[in-house]
Amino acid sequence: MAKKVLVLSGSPRKNGNSELLCDQFMRGATEAGHQVEKINVREKRINYCTACDACQRNGGTCVQKDDMAEILDMMIQADVIVMATPVYFYTMNAQLKTLIDRTYARYTEISNKDFYFLMTAAVGNKSLLERTLESLRGFTSCLSGAKEKGVIYGTGAWNAGDIRKSPAMGQAHEMGKRA
Repeated sequence: MAKKVLVLSGSPRKNGNSELLCDQFMRGATEAGHQVEKINVREKRINYCTACDACQRNGGTCVQKDDMAEILDMMIQADVIVMATPVYFYTMNAQLKTLIDRTYARYTEISNKDFYFLMTAAVGNKSLLERTLESLRGFTSCLSGAKEKGVIYGTGAWNAGDIRKSPAMGQAHEMGKRA
């Protein structure tokens, strides 16, 4: 059965390592017959959550007028959500964290989703990415019925394009086919 797959690319640079993994995952998911859409977070205007709590008083509508309402709708409608980030100082980058914080308005509606996490880092030791993974898991642990289906550690990727030489590229493609 075809699924709606939403890929959230936190890569701040076009054709960055995280985005290249996203593209491989998407290629596999498309080959499997799924409906796939990617959001390049860097291209969206997403303001920081100000903790005003207005969204909790008015049915989940944030008072900020930016691109987040549309992204949140897409997350709620998706069957599968892929979250990709470069690792900065052993955690996810600010672009993806800002998006996660802004789901607060309707996070309870992001339920029963399959999640895949794609991480890229200059370091060669995947154990150093565990903190990043735990941050991503911290988000999904707040969601009802969230299921972690796969994790890719794209290590040894400092410069844009370095990931192309990594087994992570094939892993992302295969993971997408199984989504």
